[in-house]
Amino acid sequence: MPVDIEALYPKLIHLMLDTVFVVDRDSRIVFVSDACEGLLGYRAEELVGRSITDLMHPDCLENTQASIARVMSGHPHTDFHNRYIRKDGSIVDILWSARWSEEDQVRIGVARDVTALRQAEEALRFLAHHDSLTGLTNRSLFSDRLESALLAARRYQSGLALLFLDVDEFKSINDSHGHAVGDRVLCTIARRLEGCVRETDTVARLGGDEFVVLLTDIQSAEAVAAKLDEITAAVSAPLGPGFDGMRAVSCSAGVAQYPTDGENAERLMRHADEAMYRRKGRRSSSG
Repeated sequence: MPVDIEALYPKLIHLMLDTVFVVDRDSRIVFVSDACEGLLGYRAEELVGRSITDLMHPDCLENTQASIARVMSGHPHTDFHNRYIRKDGSIVDILWSARWSEEDQVRIGVARDVTALRQAEEALRFLAHHDSLTGLTNRSLFSDRLESALLAARRYQSGLALLFLDVDEFKSINDSHGHAVGDRVLCTIARRLEGCVRETDTVARLGGDEFVVLLTDIQSAEAVAAKLDEITAAVSAPLGPGFDGMRAVSCSAGVAQYPTDGENAERLMRHADEAMYRRKGRRSSSG
């Protein structure tokens, strides 16, 4: 007996892991496959008759309307991404393939959940520009921000400052308490540095126990000195619970201010670095 393929189509559609939507000219859902419950949390009977745009994340509505217009003009869209709000209120990232059926006067779309993929991509992008231990800006992104800040300072004749910080005797912390504790100390310092600056400033970890702070739109040496005092005091505060009575850490810091100490990134970095090592040397000789 020959197989009636057309009779199998509904069963095949409901077996698909991706969700099939059929939507009329007015964006009303006329059919949705069973996979929708896994995608959006709704059973098919809860969605038929509803406008599909009601389920979209508001931030995606404008771009989605443009995609709908494209599809309805006869141009399939096979790689469109947007976000929907699930029944439980959570957000799902969806990759769509859609086309318009002129004969049936409906849009046919296949939706795939790519939330995990998007999250993985975002994590990789974050790691490319941030320190894996502390989550601070890394050297690469910091260099870009410094160049952008210098361009703005030249254009608007404003000031900026670099603060180089190195944790004093950090090797002895690792040797005495282990690298895991040393890592926790670095993370604690990172959070304290972030708490001392504005959103327009940047805190970065250059590697090891070296940090740098970029202060933008700061005009006077007095303002820079006050910020440095605030930062060194924050770093030197007691480490608190979980550090088994460890003594507070301290840091050596060097400062470079634009344009007084240099007019480009290389000179400013070198000036601040050298100033930090001179200060560390004085600490060592006086200790």
